[in-house]
Amino acid sequence: MHEEIVEFLDNRLLIDLCGEYDKNLAEIEQSIGIHILRRGNQLAVVGEPGQTAEAVNVLNTLYERLEAGKPVESGDVDRELRMGDEPQEGTRDGDQLEMFRGGPIEIKTRKKLIEPRTDAQRAYVRSLFAHSLAFGIGPAGTGKTYLAVAVGVSMFIEGHVDRIILSRPAVEAGEKLGYLPGDMKDKVDPYMQPLYDALNDFLPGKQLAKLVEEKKIEIAPLAFMRGRTLNNAFVVLDEAQNATSMQMKMFLTRLGEGSRMVVTGDRSQVDLPRGVPSGLHEAERLLNSIPDISFNYFSARDVVRHPLVAAIIEAYDADS
Repeated sequence: MHEEIVEFLDNRLLIDLCGEYDKNLAEIEQSIGIHILRRGNQLAVVGEPGQTAEAVNVLNTLYERLEAGKPVESGDVDRELRMGDEPQEGTRDGDQLEMFRGGPIEIKTRKKLIEPRTDAQRAYVRSLFAHSLAFGIGPAGTGKTYLAVAVGVSMFIEGHVDRIILSRPAVEAGEKLGYLPGDMKDKVDPYMQPLYDALNDFLPGKQLAKLVEEKKIEIAPLAFMRGRTLNNAFVVLDEAQNATSMQMKMFLTRLGEGSRMVVTGDRSQVDLPRGVPSGLHEAERLLNSIPDISFNYFSARDVVRHPLVAAIIEAYDADS
């Protein structure tokens, strides 16, 4: 066994690095397969040489993050464990589009700074800024919708777009809309709730309510997009696997001047009636060679929810 000693000068930052009840250290130990011992302002990393070097690199990177005034939470530890060996050269000048000149990928919102946790997420975020139309395709829990909404909020804050439009097909997944109480808005709102949840993560409640009231942010079923031309907008279609071919064509042709459009979906969760083809599948087939349209794919390795979610997805994939 090999031991490496890492010394940290600021004990307060070291406490934050270790996390409550040393939970950050425990996550690093379990992921890499080493042991970390606390000795005053030092951490002793014990394990195989290659593994200890990896752990030391993760610890130093997280400590540098704390020195820069950024927090270290479980998600940050997870990201460094997944992508810590990937170089992040370059600097930012305040414009988020600087990421295409080699800077770090950070999505600035009113409430938090969002950073991709996997290589696929990093590539996805790059494509959201770089292309007029981007597709994010993969299983649940990979951040497809969350990152798309975050980029939309960021571009709205930076003044690159004038409004944000979020949409979903109101397709029933076993339940009937007609049995839900209330008027049409009350019936449809449960389908839109994941989009509201994402927005609440990025914008203060009062500001979000005001933007919705002023129609700067719209959340509506896909059927409500018909006949519109969406200019200077950031438009997201979520759960696109449940759009029919005609609905998908209708939606994609709403793209107007100065707008960005993102289509997200999971091909394994189609809730359309038997025999009705998914518009997402058809769009993949027809549009994959058109310039300025990007297709980004995720797998169970990119799941950033509970670790069990990845195992569940892999089990279902193996049985299909």
